[in-house]
Amino acid sequence: MTTKKVLVIDDEDDIREVAKISLEIMAGLDVILARTAMEGIHKAETEQPDAILLDVMLPDMDGVMTFEKLQANPNTKHIPVILLTAKVQVSDQQRFANLGIKAMIAKPFKPAQLAQQLLVSLGWNDLSLL
Repeated sequence: MTTKKVLVIDDEDDIREVAKISLEIMAGLDVILARTAMEGIHKAETEQPDAILLDVMLPDMDGVMTFEKLQANPNTKHIPVILLTAKVQVSDQQRFANLGIKAMIAKPFKPAQLAQQLLVSLGWNDLSLL
């Protein structure tokens, strides 16, 4: 069985590296990294990850606009997106859910819990399936 791939799009070097280490070590996932929204969109198209962990605040375009571009592209619209955000207010959660975003993970996240949060959000919580 092939290892699931997750694309992490975040402009903060530390966040990308911590997420990569957490997802690789705790869940055995293959992690692809992108620093900008445009780089992330390109990698989503070429790498075809099984999921995307997307920061809401990016320098070139925000996470919602990035999500909308991914949804508008027939090659990436099937990829589930989880937002990584400091905005965890109920109104934001509802708005993101209405857009079709799979889940939200609050920033700052606990590295030891990130993999489990992602797996549960995607319904991949049975690690034997990975």
